[in-house]
Amino acid sequence: MRHPYHPQHPLMGGYRFHSDDDSDDDSDEDNSFARSGVIPPCTWCGEELFEETSHYGSYYYQCSLCNFGLCTPCVKNFPLPTISNPKSHHHSLTFLPRPLLVPCDACGLVERSDPSYVCFQCNYVVHKSCINLPRVIKLTRHSHRLSYTPFLPPKIIYSCRLCYKTIDNKYGQYSCNDDFCSYVVHSKCATHQTIWDGRELEWEPEELDETEDVAPFKIVGDDLIKYFCHEHNLKLEKYNGVRDKDKQCQACILHIDSRNFYNCTQCDFFLHEVCANLPRKLDHALHQHPLFLDPVPPKKSNFLTCVVCSRAFAGFSYKCACKGSCRRFQVDVRCILVAADHPFTHKSHERPLFIPISTVDKKALCGACKTTGADFYLQCTLCDFSLCYKCATVPDKLHYKYDALPLSLCYGEASNETYWCEVCEGKLDPSKWFYTCNKSYINIHLNCVFGSAAYMKSGYTFYNYHVTVKVLYNNCNTRPICRRCDGRCSSYVFLKLSDGTNFCSNDCLGLFIR
Repeated sequence: MRHPYHPQHPLMGGYRFHSDDDSDDDSDEDNSFARSGVIPPCTWCGEELFEETSHYGSYYYQCSLCNFGLCTPCVKNFPLPTISNPKSHHHSLTFLPRPLLVPCDACGLVERSDPSYVCFQCNYVVHKSCINLPRVIKLTRHSHRLSYTPFLPPKIIYSCRLCYKTIDNKYGQYSCNDDFCSYVVHSKCATHQTIWDGRELEWEPEELDETEDVAPFKIVGDDLIKYFCHEHNLKLEKYNGVRDKDKQCQACILHIDSRNFYNCTQCDFFLHEVCANLPRKLDHALHQHPLFLDPVPPKKSNFLTCVVCSRAFAGFSYKCACKGSCRRFQVDVRCILVAADHPFTHKSHERPLFIPISTVDKKALCGACKTTGADFYLQCTLCDFSLCYKCATVPDKLHYKYDALPLSLCYGEASNETYWCEVCEGKLDPSKWFYTCNKSYINIHLNCVFGSAAYMKSGYTFYNYHVTVKVLYNNCNTRPICRRCDGRCSSYVFLKLSDGTNFCSNDCLGLFIR
Protein backbone atom coordinates (compact mmCIF):
# COMPACT_ATOMS: atom_id res chain seq x y z
CA MET A 1 0.00 0.00 0.00
CA ARG A 2 0.93 3.66 -0.43
CA HIS A 3 0.53 5.77 2.70
CA PRO A 4 0.80 9.56 3.26
CA TYR A 5 3.13 8.97 6.21
CA HIS A 6 5.71 7.42 3.86
CA PRO A 7 5.07 8.53 0.25
CA GLN A 8 8.57 7.56 -0.96
CA HIS A 9 8.06 3.78 -1.04
CA PRO A 10 5.25 1.25 -0.77
CA LEU A 11 4.57 -0.49 2.55
CA MET A 12 4.04 -4.23 2.85
CA GLY A 13 1.86 -5.88 5.47
CA GLY A 14 3.22 -8.64 7.64
CA TYR A 15 2.95 -10.50 10.92
CA ARG A 16 5.26 -10.53 13.86
CA PHE A 17 5.15 -14.15 14.94
CA HIS A 18 5.07 -15.22 18.57
CA SER A 19 7.21 -18.33 17.93
CA ASP A 20 9.12 -19.96 15.11
CA ASP A 21 6.72 -22.91 15.03
CA ASP A 22 3.77 -20.62 14.25
CA SER A 23 5.49 -19.24 11.14
CA ASP A 24 5.81 -22.57 9.32
CA ASP A 25 2.46 -22.28 7.56
CA ASP A 26 3.17 -18.79 6.17
CA SER A 27 5.93 -18.83 3.54
CA ASP A 28 4.93 -15.67 1.66
CA GLU A 29 8.07 -13.97 0.34
CA ASP A 30 6.57 -10.53 1.06
CA ASN A 31 6.67 -11.32 4.75
CA SER A 32 10.24 -12.64 4.84
CA PHE A 33 11.42 -9.51 6.66
CA ALA A 34 9.03 -10.36 9.51
CA ARG A 35 11.15 -13.37 10.39
CA SER A 36 14.56 -11.96 9.55
CA GLY A 37 15.31 -10.13 12.80
CA VAL A 38 14.20 -7.66 15.44
CA ILE A 39 11.25 -5.49 14.40
CA PRO A 40 11.64 -1.85 15.51
CA PRO A 41 8.79 0.20 17.05
CA CYS A 42 6.41 2.20 14.88
CA THR A 43 8.46 4.92 13.17
CA TRP A 44 5.61 7.42 13.41
CA CYS A 45 4.29 7.16 16.99
CA GLY A 46 7.09 5.17 18.64
CA GLU A 47 4.78 2.45 19.96
CA GLU A 48 5.44 -1.27 19.58
CA LEU A 49 3.89 -3.00 16.56
CA PHE A 50 1.37 -5.12 18.42
CA GLU A 51 -2.03 -3.45 18.17
CA GLU A 52 -4.17 -5.94 16.18
CA THR A 53 -3.32 -9.53 17.00
CA SER A 54 -4.47 -12.89 15.75
CA HIS A 55 -3.94 -16.25 17.41
CA TYR A 56 -0.40 -16.43 16.06
CA GLY A 57 1.00 -12.93 15.59
CA SER A 58 0.68 -9.13 15.32
CA TYR A 59 -0.10 -7.36 12.05
CA TYR A 60 1.83 -4.27 10.91
CA TYR A 61 3.16 -2.50 7.80
CA GLN A 62 6.83 -1.93 6.94
CA CYS A 63 9.04 -0.54 4.19
CA SER A 64 11.72 -3.09 3.32
CA LEU A 65 14.00 -0.43 1.77
CA CYS A 66 14.38 2.05 4.62
CA ASN A 67 13.18 0.13 7.66
CA PHE A 68 10.08 2.33 8.09
CA GLY A 69 7.26 0.69 10.03
CA LEU A 70 3.69 1.61 10.99
CA CYS A 71 1.46 0.10 13.64
CA THR A 72 -2.17 -0.59 12.78
CA PRO A 73 -3.66 2.59 14.39
CA CYS A 74 -1.25 4.80 12.43
CA VAL A 75 -2.01 2.95 9.21
CA LYS A 76 -5.70 3.83 9.61
CA ASN A 77 -4.93 7.58 9.49
CA PHE A 78 -5.06 9.03 5.96
CA PRO A 79 -4.66 12.81 6.34
CA LEU A 80 -5.53 15.10 3.43
CA PRO A 81 -2.56 16.59 1.51
CA THR A 82 -3.95 20.13 1.87
CA ILE A 83 -6.61 21.80 4.02
CA SER A 84 -8.04 24.95 2.48
CA ASN A 85 -9.64 27.67 4.61
CA PRO A 86 -8.85 26.11 8.01
CA LYS A 87 -10.66 27.46 11.02
CA SER A 88 -7.51 28.15 13.00
CA HIS A 89 -5.42 29.94 10.34
CA HIS A 90 -5.78 32.45 7.49
CA HIS A 91 -3.73 30.42 4.96
CA SER A 92 -4.06 26.91 3.57
CA LEU A 93 -2.24 24.20 5.52
CA THR A 94 -0.05 21.49 4.02
CA PHE A 95 0.38 18.04 5.50
CA LEU A 96 3.82 17.44 7.01
CA PRO A 97 4.88 13.82 6.31
CA ARG A 98 7.07 13.67 9.40
CA PRO A 99 6.21 13.23 13.08
CA LEU A 100 6.00 16.65 14.71
CA LEU A 101 8.87 16.90 17.21
CA VAL A 102 8.31 20.58 18.08
CA PRO A 103 5.39 22.07 20.08
CA CYS A 104 2.11 22.62 18.26
CA ASP A 105 1.34 26.34 17.97
CA ALA A 106 -2.31 25.72 18.92
CA CYS A 107 -1.84 23.63 22.09
CA GLY A 108 1.90 23.80 22.92
CA LEU A 109 2.28 20.01 23.16
CA VAL A 110 4.50 17.54 21.31
CA GLU A 111 2.46 14.54 20.19
CA ARG A 112 4.06 12.33 17.58
CA SER A 113 0.98 10.19 16.97
CA ASP A 114 -1.16 13.15 15.83
CA PRO A 115 -0.62 14.12 12.14
CA SER A 116 0.57 17.70 11.67
CA TYR A 117 0.06 20.47 9.16
CA VAL A 118 2.26 23.45 8.39
CA CYS A 119 2.03 26.93 6.88
CA PHE A 120 5.52 27.68 5.53
CA GLN A 121 4.63 31.31 4.89
CA CYS A 122 3.91 31.94 8.59
CA ASN A 123 6.17 29.26 10.11
CA TYR A 124 3.01 27.84 11.71
CA VAL A 125 2.64 24.15 12.66
CA VAL A 126 -0.44 22.57 14.14
CA HIS A 127 -1.79 19.13 15.03
CA LYS A 128 -4.60 17.80 12.87
CA SER A 129 -6.83 17.57 15.97
CA CYS A 130 -6.12 21.24 16.82
CA ILE A 131 -7.02 22.73 13.43
CA ASN A 132 -10.73 22.99 14.22
CA LEU A 133 -10.55 23.95 17.88
CA PRO A 134 -13.74 25.82 18.91
CA ARG A 135 -13.55 29.59 19.24
CA VAL A 136 -15.92 29.97 22.20
CA ILE A 137 -16.85 27.30 24.75
CA LYS A 138 -18.54 27.01 28.16
CA LEU A 139 -17.26 24.69 30.89
CA THR A 140 -19.18 23.57 33.96
CA ARG A 141 -16.07 24.39 36.03
CA HIS A 142 -16.37 28.13 35.34
CA SER A 143 -19.26 30.59 35.36
CA HIS A 144 -18.22 32.53 32.21
CA ARG A 145 -17.59 31.61 28.60
CA LEU A 146 -14.03 30.98 27.41
CA SER A 147 -12.52 32.19 24.13
CA TYR A 148 -9.58 30.74 22.25
CA THR A 149 -6.53 33.03 22.11
CA PRO A 150 -3.40 32.23 20.02
CA PHE A 151 -1.11 33.73 22.67
CA LEU A 152 -1.23 35.49 26.04
CA PRO A 153 0.35 38.76 27.23
CA PRO A 154 4.04 38.33 28.06
CA LYS A 155 5.68 38.79 31.47
CA ILE A 156 2.65 37.33 33.23
CA ILE A 157 2.84 33.80 34.62
CA TYR A 158 -0.41 31.93 34.18
CA SER A 159 -1.42 28.60 35.67
CA CYS A 160 -3.96 26.31 34.01
CA ARG A 161 -7.07 26.15 36.21
CA LEU A 162 -7.70 22.54 35.24
CA CYS A 163 -4.33 20.77 35.49
CA TYR A 164 -2.63 23.54 37.56
CA LYS A 165 0.54 23.45 35.49
CA THR A 166 2.28 26.55 34.14
CA ILE A 167 1.02 27.89 30.81
CA ASP A 168 3.43 28.86 28.05
CA ASN A 169 2.26 32.25 26.77
CA LYS A 170 3.54 31.63 23.23
CA TYR A 171 0.90 28.99 22.42
CA GLY A 172 -2.86 28.95 22.12
CA GLN A 173 -5.02 28.78 25.26
CA TYR A 174 -8.57 29.48 26.42
CA SER A 175 -9.21 32.53 28.59
CA CYS A 176 -12.28 34.02 30.22
CA ASN A 177 -14.33 36.61 28.31
CA ASP A 178 -14.75 38.68 31.46
CA ASP A 179 -12.14 41.43 31.63
CA PHE A 180 -11.91 41.14 35.40
CA CYS A 181 -11.44 37.37 35.45
CA SER A 182 -8.02 35.70 35.07
CA TYR A 183 -9.30 32.19 34.36
CA VAL A 184 -6.99 30.54 31.78
CA VAL A 185 -6.74 26.87 30.71
CA HIS A 186 -4.69 24.83 28.26
CA SER A 187 -6.29 24.08 24.90
CA LYS A 188 -6.09 20.32 25.38
CA CYS A 189 -7.38 20.55 28.95
CA ALA A 190 -10.38 22.70 27.98
CA THR A 191 -11.45 20.44 25.10
CA HIS A 192 -10.96 17.13 26.91
CA GLN A 193 -13.98 14.83 26.53
CA THR A 194 -14.59 14.76 30.30
CA ILE A 195 -14.49 18.58 30.54
CA TRP A 196 -16.14 20.07 27.44
CA ASP A 197 -19.66 19.24 26.23
CA GLY A 198 -18.65 19.57 22.55
CA ARG A 199 -20.69 22.71 21.79
CA GLU A 200 -19.25 25.61 19.78
CA LEU A 201 -20.80 28.84 21.08
CA GLU A 202 -19.14 31.39 18.78
CA TRP A 203 -22.37 32.46 17.07
CA GLU A 204 -24.76 31.62 19.91
CA PRO A 205 -25.88 34.52 22.12
CA GLU A 206 -25.50 34.23 25.85
CA GLU A 207 -28.89 33.39 27.30
CA LEU A 208 -30.23 33.61 30.80
CA ASP A 209 -31.10 30.43 32.63
CA GLU A 210 -34.28 29.09 31.07
CA THR A 211 -35.20 27.02 34.12
CA GLU A 212 -38.13 28.57 35.95
CA ASP A 213 -37.80 29.00 39.69
CA VAL A 214 -34.26 27.65 40.11
CA ALA A 215 -34.32 28.53 43.82
CA PRO A 216 -35.14 25.43 45.90
CA PHE A 217 -37.58 27.21 48.25
CA LYS A 218 -39.60 30.35 48.89
CA ILE A 219 -39.53 32.28 52.15
CA VAL A 220 -43.05 32.39 53.60
CA GLY A 221 -42.29 33.79 57.08
CA ASP A 222 -39.67 34.22 59.79
CA ASP A 223 -37.47 31.07 59.63
CA LEU A 224 -40.26 29.47 57.58
CA ILE A 225 -39.91 28.25 53.99
CA LYS A 226 -41.90 26.34 51.36
CA TYR A 227 -39.61 23.73 49.79
CA PHE A 228 -40.24 22.94 46.13
CA CYS A 229 -40.91 19.19 46.59
CA HIS A 230 -42.77 19.15 49.90
CA GLU A 231 -46.39 20.02 50.53
CA HIS A 232 -45.91 21.49 54.02
CA ASN A 233 -43.93 24.44 55.33
CA LEU A 234 -40.50 23.86 56.90
CA LYS A 235 -39.28 25.70 59.99
CA LEU A 236 -35.63 26.40 60.80
CA GLU A 237 -34.68 24.72 64.08
CA LYS A 238 -31.64 24.52 66.35
CA TYR A 239 -30.31 21.03 66.98
CA ASN A 240 -31.27 19.48 70.30
CA GLY A 241 -29.30 16.35 71.22
CA VAL A 242 -32.14 14.75 73.16
CA ARG A 243 -34.98 15.59 70.81
CA ASP A 244 -33.28 15.29 67.40
CA LYS A 245 -30.71 12.47 67.78
CA ASP A 246 -32.67 10.02 65.57
CA LYS A 247 -33.66 12.46 62.83
CA GLN A 248 -32.16 12.03 59.33
CA CYS A 249 -31.85 14.56 56.54
CA GLN A 250 -34.10 13.69 53.62
CA ALA A 251 -31.47 14.84 51.10
CA CYS A 252 -28.14 13.39 52.30
CA ILE A 253 -29.59 10.72 54.72
CA LEU A 254 -27.03 11.66 57.38
CA HIS A 255 -28.25 12.32 60.90
CA ILE A 256 -28.99 15.94 61.76
CA ASP A 257 -26.15 15.86 64.31
CA SER A 258 -25.64 19.36 65.82
CA ARG A 259 -26.43 21.44 62.73
CA ASN A 260 -29.22 23.86 61.94
CA PHE A 261 -31.96 22.08 60.08
CA TYR A 262 -35.43 22.56 58.65
CA ASN A 263 -38.23 20.65 60.35
CA CYS A 264 -41.60 20.04 58.75
CA THR A 265 -44.40 21.50 60.82
CA GLN A 266 -46.73 18.55 60.09
CA CYS A 267 -44.70 15.40 59.26
CA ASP A 268 -41.31 13.70 59.61
CA PHE A 269 -39.48 15.60 56.87
CA PHE A 270 -36.07 17.07 57.79
CA LEU A 271 -33.37 18.88 55.84
CA HIS A 272 -29.99 20.22 56.85
CA GLU A 273 -29.81 23.96 56.23
CA VAL A 274 -26.95 23.34 53.78
CA CYS A 275 -28.93 20.67 51.90
CA ALA A 276 -32.04 22.84 51.74
CA ASN A 277 -30.04 25.57 49.96
CA LEU A 278 -28.77 23.30 47.18
CA PRO A 279 -29.85 24.75 43.79
CA ARG A 280 -32.23 22.87 41.54
CA LYS A 281 -29.86 23.32 38.59
CA LEU A 282 -26.10 23.10 38.98
CA ASP A 283 -22.92 23.29 36.92
CA HIS A 284 -20.42 21.00 38.61
CA ALA A 285 -16.85 19.92 37.90
CA LEU A 286 -17.85 16.25 38.13
CA HIS A 287 -19.69 16.38 34.80
CA GLN A 288 -19.52 18.31 31.52
CA HIS A 289 -23.30 18.90 31.34
CA PRO A 290 -25.63 20.76 33.75
CA LEU A 291 -27.11 18.66 36.55
CA PHE A 292 -30.65 18.84 37.92
CA LEU A 293 -31.78 18.07 41.46
CA ASP A 294 -34.09 15.06 41.72
CA PRO A 295 -35.78 14.71 45.13
CA VAL A 296 -37.43 11.39 44.29
CA PRO A 297 -35.36 8.45 45.61
CA PRO A 298 -34.68 5.65 43.11
CA LYS A 299 -36.84 2.55 43.11
CA LYS A 300 -34.80 0.19 40.95
CA SER A 301 -31.44 -1.35 41.72
CA ASN A 302 -30.03 -0.26 38.35
CA PHE A 303 -30.37 3.35 39.48
CA LEU A 304 -29.59 2.84 43.15
CA THR A 305 -25.86 3.57 43.15
CA CYS A 306 -24.05 6.90 43.01
CA VAL A 307 -21.69 6.82 40.02
CA VAL A 308 -19.09 8.84 41.93
CA CYS A 309 -18.73 7.03 45.27
CA SER A 310 -20.37 3.70 44.20
CA ARG A 311 -22.59 3.60 47.30
CA ALA A 312 -26.26 2.74 47.47
CA PHE A 313 -28.41 5.68 48.56
CA ALA A 314 -32.02 6.69 49.04
CA GLY A 315 -31.79 10.48 49.22
CA PHE A 316 -31.75 13.37 46.77
CA SER A 317 -29.55 13.15 43.70
CA TYR A 318 -28.27 15.27 40.85
CA LYS A 319 -28.87 13.84 37.38
CA CYS A 320 -27.81 14.73 33.87
CA ALA A 321 -30.76 15.64 31.64
CA CYS A 322 -28.99 14.73 28.38
CA LYS A 323 -30.37 11.79 26.40
CA GLY A 324 -26.96 10.53 25.32
CA SER A 325 -24.57 8.09 26.97
CA CYS A 326 -24.56 10.06 30.24
CA ARG A 327 -28.33 9.96 30.79
CA ARG A 328 -27.74 7.64 33.76
CA PHE A 329 -25.16 9.91 35.36
CA GLN A 330 -26.39 10.30 38.93
CA VAL A 331 -24.59 11.81 41.93
CA ASP A 332 -25.78 11.81 45.52
CA VAL A 333 -25.86 15.02 47.54
CA ARG A 334 -22.84 14.11 49.69
CA CYS A 335 -20.51 13.92 46.69
CA ILE A 336 -21.88 17.19 45.32
CA LEU A 337 -21.17 18.93 48.64
CA VAL A 338 -17.61 17.56 48.85
CA ALA A 339 -16.46 19.31 45.68
CA ALA A 340 -18.79 22.29 45.88
CA ASP A 341 -15.80 24.46 46.80
CA HIS A 342 -13.09 23.91 44.21
CA PRO A 343 -10.35 23.22 45.28
CA PHE A 344 -11.29 20.91 48.13
CA THR A 345 -9.44 20.95 51.44
CA HIS A 346 -9.28 17.90 53.68
CA LYS A 347 -7.69 17.55 57.11
CA SER A 348 -5.87 14.39 56.04
CA HIS A 349 -3.65 16.30 53.60
CA GLU A 350 -1.76 19.58 53.97
CA ARG A 351 -2.43 20.81 50.42
CA PRO A 352 -5.71 21.34 48.50
CA LEU A 353 -7.15 18.54 46.36
CA PHE A 354 -8.58 18.92 42.86
CA ILE A 355 -10.79 16.93 40.54
CA PRO A 356 -8.41 15.71 37.80
CA ILE A 357 -9.19 16.25 34.13
CA SER A 358 -9.48 12.57 33.31
CA THR A 359 -11.27 10.28 35.76
CA VAL A 360 -10.14 6.97 34.27
CA ASP A 361 -6.88 6.47 36.15
CA LYS A 362 -7.68 3.15 37.80
CA LYS A 363 -4.20 3.04 39.36
CA ALA A 364 -4.75 6.05 41.64
CA LEU A 365 -4.22 4.83 45.23
CA CYS A 366 -6.58 6.30 47.81
CA GLY A 367 -4.61 7.63 50.75
CA ALA A 368 -7.35 6.62 53.19
CA CYS A 369 -8.60 3.12 52.29
CA LYS A 370 -5.43 2.16 50.35
CA THR A 371 -7.43 0.80 47.41
CA THR A 372 -7.34 1.48 43.66
CA GLY A 373 -9.92 1.30 40.89
CA ALA A 374 -12.14 4.29 41.78
CA ASP A 375 -13.71 5.99 38.75
CA PHE A 376 -13.78 9.39 40.50
CA TYR A 377 -11.29 10.75 42.97
CA LEU A 378 -9.62 13.92 44.26
CA GLN A 379 -5.91 14.46 43.74
CA CYS A 380 -3.04 16.68 44.85
CA THR A 381 -1.16 18.32 41.98
CA LEU A 382 2.18 18.41 43.84
CA CYS A 383 2.35 14.80 45.06
CA ASP A 384 0.78 11.40 44.44
CA PHE A 385 -1.84 11.73 47.19
CA SER A 386 -5.36 10.80 46.06
CA LEU A 387 -8.65 10.44 47.88
CA CYS A 388 -11.65 8.50 46.61
CA TYR A 389 -15.11 9.98 47.13
CA LYS A 390 -16.18 7.14 49.40
CA CYS A 391 -13.57 8.36 51.91
CA ALA A 392 -13.91 12.07 51.14
CA THR A 393 -17.62 11.98 52.07
CA VAL A 394 -16.94 10.62 55.57
CA PRO A 395 -17.70 13.31 58.21
CA ASP A 396 -15.01 14.42 60.65
CA LYS A 397 -17.30 13.97 63.64
CA LEU A 398 -20.52 12.05 64.26
CA HIS A 399 -22.72 10.63 66.99
CA TYR A 400 -22.87 6.86 66.73
CA LYS A 401 -26.26 5.50 67.76
CA TYR A 402 -26.89 6.42 71.40
CA ASP A 403 -23.38 7.42 72.51
CA ALA A 404 -23.45 10.70 74.39
CA LEU A 405 -20.02 11.83 73.17
CA PRO A 406 -19.25 12.33 69.47
CA LEU A 407 -16.72 10.20 67.61
CA SER A 408 -13.82 11.87 65.82
CA LEU A 409 -12.23 10.66 62.60
CA CYS A 410 -8.63 9.51 63.07
CA TYR A 411 -6.51 9.60 59.89
CA GLY A 412 -4.24 6.76 60.99
CA GLU A 413 -1.49 6.69 63.54
CA ALA A 414 1.70 4.76 64.28
CA SER A 415 0.98 2.66 67.36
CA ASN A 416 2.04 -0.68 68.77
CA GLU A 417 -1.13 -1.01 70.81
CA THR A 418 -3.92 -3.40 69.85
CA TYR A 419 -7.22 -1.72 68.92
CA TRP A 420 -10.58 -3.48 68.85
CA CYS A 421 -13.69 -2.37 66.99
CA GLU A 422 -16.68 -1.70 69.26
CA VAL A 423 -19.16 -2.93 66.62
CA CYS A 424 -17.70 -6.07 65.00
CA GLU A 425 -15.31 -6.84 67.89
CA GLY A 426 -12.56 -7.46 65.37
CA LYS A 427 -9.01 -6.17 65.38
CA LEU A 428 -8.54 -2.65 64.06
CA ASP A 429 -5.54 -1.48 62.03
CA PRO A 430 -4.48 1.89 63.54
CA SER A 431 -2.61 2.89 60.35
CA LYS A 432 -5.95 3.20 58.48
CA TRP A 433 -8.76 5.65 59.09
CA PHE A 434 -11.12 4.85 61.97
CA TYR A 435 -13.47 6.58 64.39
CA THR A 436 -12.44 7.05 67.99
CA CYS A 437 -13.41 8.76 71.22
CA ASN A 438 -10.52 9.24 73.61
CA LYS A 439 -12.78 9.95 76.57
CA SER A 440 -14.95 6.84 76.25
CA TYR A 441 -12.19 4.64 74.73
CA ILE A 442 -14.36 3.63 71.75
CA ASN A 443 -12.84 2.68 68.38
CA ILE A 444 -14.87 1.68 65.31
CA HIS A 445 -14.00 0.63 61.75
CA LEU A 446 -15.11 3.06 59.05
CA ASN A 447 -16.90 0.25 57.26
CA CYS A 448 -18.79 -0.68 60.43
CA VAL A 449 -20.18 2.86 60.58
CA PHE A 450 -20.60 3.44 56.84
CA GLY A 451 -21.42 0.11 55.27
CA SER A 452 -23.13 -0.21 51.91
CA ALA A 453 -26.54 0.30 53.56
CA ALA A 454 -25.63 3.25 55.79
CA TYR A 455 -27.21 5.79 53.40
CA MET A 456 -30.52 3.95 53.13
CA LYS A 457 -33.19 5.65 55.22
CA SER A 458 -35.49 3.61 57.44
CA GLY A 459 -38.92 3.06 55.89
CA TYR A 460 -37.63 3.28 52.31
CA THR A 461 -38.77 0.53 49.91
CA PHE A 462 -37.07 -0.39 46.63
CA TYR A 463 -36.93 -3.27 44.17
CA ASN A 464 -33.90 -5.45 43.44
CA TYR A 465 -34.26 -8.03 40.64
CA HIS A 466 -38.08 -7.87 41.05
CA VAL A 467 -37.77 -8.53 44.79
CA THR A 468 -39.33 -6.03 47.20
CA VAL A 469 -36.81 -4.80 49.76
CA LYS A 470 -37.63 -2.68 52.79
CA VAL A 471 -35.12 -0.71 54.83
CA LEU A 472 -35.68 -0.94 58.60
CA TYR A 473 -34.02 0.83 61.52
CA ASN A 474 -31.70 -1.47 63.48
CA ASN A 475 -32.86 -0.56 66.99
CA CYS A 476 -33.94 -3.93 68.44
CA ASN A 477 -32.32 -5.50 71.49
CA THR A 478 -31.06 -8.37 69.34
CA ARG A 479 -29.46 -7.52 66.02
CA PRO A 480 -30.82 -9.58 63.08
CA ILE A 481 -28.59 -12.14 61.33
CA CYS A 482 -27.69 -11.59 57.66
CA ARG A 483 -28.78 -14.44 55.39
CA ARG A 484 -25.72 -14.05 53.15
CA CYS A 485 -22.74 -13.58 55.51
CA ASP A 486 -24.31 -15.09 58.70
CA GLY A 487 -23.13 -12.06 60.67
CA ARG A 488 -25.04 -9.72 62.92
CA CYS A 489 -26.31 -6.60 61.13
CA SER A 490 -24.25 -3.79 62.66
CA SER A 491 -25.28 -0.73 60.63
CA TYR A 492 -27.96 1.84 61.46
CA VAL A 493 -30.36 -0.02 59.21
CA PHE A 494 -30.80 -3.47 57.71
CA LEU A 495 -32.65 -4.81 54.68
CA LYS A 496 -35.68 -7.10 54.90
CA LEU A 497 -37.40 -9.01 52.08
CA SER A 498 -41.10 -9.69 51.94
CA ASP A 499 -40.50 -13.31 53.03
CA GLY A 500 -38.79 -12.17 56.24
CA THR A 501 -35.18 -12.71 55.08
CA ASN A 502 -32.69 -10.20 56.51
CA PHE A 503 -29.53 -8.75 54.96
CA CYS A 504 -26.96 -6.47 56.55
CA SER A 505 -26.10 -4.54 53.39
CA ASN A 506 -26.92 -4.02 49.75
CA ASP A 507 -23.75 -5.94 48.84
CA CYS A 508 -24.90 -9.08 50.64
CA LEU A 509 -28.37 -8.71 49.13
CA GLY A 510 -26.98 -8.47 45.60
CA LEU A 511 -24.68 -11.47 46.03
CA PHE A 512 -27.52 -13.58 47.44
CA ILE A 513 -30.03 -12.74 44.70
CA ARG A 514 -27.53 -13.28 41.88
